[in-house]
Amino acid sequence: KPFVDIKAYEADIFSEACFCILTANFKAEVGIKIQAEVGIEGFRNYSLEELYSIFKKHGHRFAMQRAERIVNLRPLESFLQEIRFYDDGKKAREELVRKVKGYGYKEASHFLRNIGFEDVAIIDRHISRFLFENNLVKPRKTITKNVYLESELALEKLCQELNLTQGELDLYIFYIKTKKVLK
Repeated sequence: KPFVDIKAYEADIFSEACFCILTANFKAEVGIKIQAEVGIEGFRNYSLEELYSIFKKHGHRFAMQRAERIVNLRPLESFLQEIRFYDDGKKAREELVRKVKGYGYKEASHFLRNIGFEDVAIIDRHISRFLFENNLVKPRKTITKNVYLESELALEKLCQELNLTQGELDLYIFYIKTKKVLK
């Protein structure tokens, strides 16, 4: 279930897709504040300049780029709505990476997890570090597609051993590394 036992707020699929664009290489806590301020209809309707102004006010490092990506995401809203009906999160992720500018594997996985998919891992620097520290994968400087998939496979094996979903395991690891629970 998305947002299980985490502070209630108003969101929808398009808003979540925008949130995942906002938080790529940026702080999720600030992304949550921006999402709350812009609101569901703001992501759909605010002008490029209005979005830029709000993102800049919150200190977003890539305010104009993210505003442009969100405006360019609008024509894909029906595709984003359809993605929730996929049976396989990994296939859905491939489609997202292919179609959504600004989505790599981490962002696409984050979006899918936020809308209820449990079969994809969010491999961020914290999860990556955990995997390296526990000799589950070799240390790497960057997370390419192949490194991401190798890391996800290592987590899948651990999930099977612990009888956990990807969603449960990487949230737990994230909490251990950061002492935070975010969406």
